[in-house]
Amino acid sequence: MNKLNVDGQDYFFPNAVIDLKAEILAAVRAGGGYVDLSPTTSGGGPDVLFSSGTYVAWSAFEIEHVEGPEPAPSFSSFDFDEPDE
Repeated sequence: MNKLNVDGQDYFFPNAVIDLKAEILAAVRAGGGYVDLSPTTSGGGPDVLFSSGTYVAWSAFEIEHVEGPEPAPSFSSFDFDEPDE
């Protein structure tokens, strides 16, 4: 997982961010520009303005898969007896 912090706002990206880093660097070198921070290739993320004064910090970390509790049994696994009269 990759985390981008832009002026105190965190954005998380599950995939590689090499192209995104290049886009941000190009925007800063051009004197400023908007970069789409979509976490996937489908688009729809926020457009963030980057300039030479924008604080940017990257972090990368692993997320372990943790097994959760056993799921509750379904109703079909219960033995429903007729009530005693």
